Amino acid sequence: MVILITGASHTGKTVLAQRLLETYGYSYLSMDHLKMGLIRSENTQLTPLSSHFDLTEYLWPIVRELIKTVIENSQNLIVEGCYIPANWQKDFSSDYLRQIRFICLILSEGYIRNNFPSIQRYANTVEQRKDDSGITVDSIIRDNVQVLRDCLEHALPYILIEDNYEKELAEGIKLWL
Repeated sequence: MVILITGASHTGKTVLAQRLLETYGYSYLSMDHLKMGLIRSENTQLTPLSSHFDLTEYLWPIVRELIKTVIENSQNLIVEGCYIPANWQKDFSSDYLRQIRFICLILSEGYIRNNFPSIQRYANTVEQRKDDSGITVDSIIRDNVQVLRDCLEHALPYILIEDNYEKELAEGIKLWL
């Protein structure tokens, strides 16, 4: 089985992937790690500041084929990152889709406004961010609204965190895994 975890920045994708790794023992691929490996090895002209669209266009074909390979070999993998396109399902036949679980994490505006200091504090729980100074309440709200629109447009399941992060996340995971 392959578990895809996506959502806007600062929604807890990496922490969730780490928890699932510890729970299920599945291998784990961070799309951010892949991005930085390809950038640092100079296998792309993209940079960490390249547009989200350009990074998705570059990374997704690689990750998509990794997913197919994992499924073809009856292996398990957790893929985490914000570079999974909203129309990802079009890239897989029904045989592959039966082996993929999708989780999209979305924070509500109210949750963001009420918990912004916590969101900032937990940003480095698993990975160390170099510079998080550009993250604001408004930017996180804007990004989550866009991800929610994408989920609705493509009929993708999502977990909406409105009040109690841990409880709502656990309930959502039970539904989608």
